[in-house]
Amino acid sequence: MMGGQQNGLNQLVSFLLGASAAAVLIFLFSSAGGGRGAWSTDVSSWANGTVAATAPPAAKEGNLTSTAAHVEVKASNQTAAAAAEEEEEEKELEKLLAAVADEHRTIIMTSVNEAWAAPGSLLDLFLESFRAGEGIARFVDHLLIVALDDGAFRRCRAVHPHCYRLTVAGRNFTDEKVFMSEDYLDLVWSKVKLQQRILELGYNFLFTDVDILWFRDPFERMSMAAHMVTSSDFFIGDAYNPANFPNTGFLFVRSSRRAVGAMEAWRAARASFPGKHEQQVLNEIKRELVARRGVRIQFLDTAHVAGFCSNTRDFATLYTMHANCCVGLAAKLHDLRNLLDEWRAYRRMPADDERRRRGPVRWKVPGICIH
Repeated sequence: MMGGQQNGLNQLVSFLLGASAAAVLIFLFSSAGGGRGAWSTDVSSWANGTVAATAPPAAKEGNLTSTAAHVEVKASNQTAAAAAEEEEEEKELEKLLAAVADEHRTIIMTSVNEAWAAPGSLLDLFLESFRAGEGIARFVDHLLIVALDDGAFRRCRAVHPHCYRLTVAGRNFTDEKVFMSEDYLDLVWSKVKLQQRILELGYNFLFTDVDILWFRDPFERMSMAAHMVTSSDFFIGDAYNPANFPNTGFLFVRSSRRAVGAMEAWRAARASFPGKHEQQVLNEIKRELVARRGVRIQFLDTAHVAGFCSNTRDFATLYTMHANCCVGLAAKLHDLRNLLDEWRAYRRMPADDERRRRGPVRWKVPGICIH
């Protein structure tokens, strides 16, 4: 009897101790959780052996949401800033075009980076050719210089009143760009985009590379019937034959819907000819522009609008000279400086009738590129 009572007493004590321990645990968990929701979560976590792992994920999720919202706001601010900058550039462009255009709403334009605009470089030589030419100094008043970097813009402002800073996202055009490099391709295609915008604003443009010397008025050689006029690397004799090879370093386009459509097609064709520059792509689509879009393209005779690729060697017929087929800034500068000196000597010769009696007046060869 005593043994049975003792066993019962032991069982009762064990039960009471177990109940007390459970009550203590419940109290501790309830106090730590701070409420019914915390209790249910903590207890189930404790039961699964993951007490330390449950509360932090909720905090992490909050942090991630906050970070995502911050990134979204930052991106939105950047987009707004880019839009505001683009709008400001557009206003500046419109203001400059109105100031530069002649009575026919025509502008002359060129583009430079810091290497080409530096003192004694191509920009100085280009501007000098207008002063040395025959009655063409007035064209400088209608010249818009497009600066491709901050250094070029500062230098342009120092020597010319009409300068436009063109920005291309993610690109630095400060240094001389190697022909056909990725930077070079982006540079020339950004030029086509700007040209299209100028047409859309109702202005005609004559784009001239900065490595072109002007001697006479090239508008004298252009047809009023043409939508687009381009210089030629090689000229076969028929000004409207698309078999000619265009050189878009000297390009006149008259503003019209057809011309804007041609520029759009030209830019869109870049995707079909990856790795090619704008001149190569125009050469690929020129027949389509003529046949399907009705674009009248005039190709200029190299006897008048010449280049190192194919030149006349006769100052009597020369209007402009382009340092094409010549790679490297130093080589271009060397041959163009010599050519300008030869032109000045030609201009100092007696009157035109005596020049004609002497026959063609040719410049000295060879140079680095001219042969």
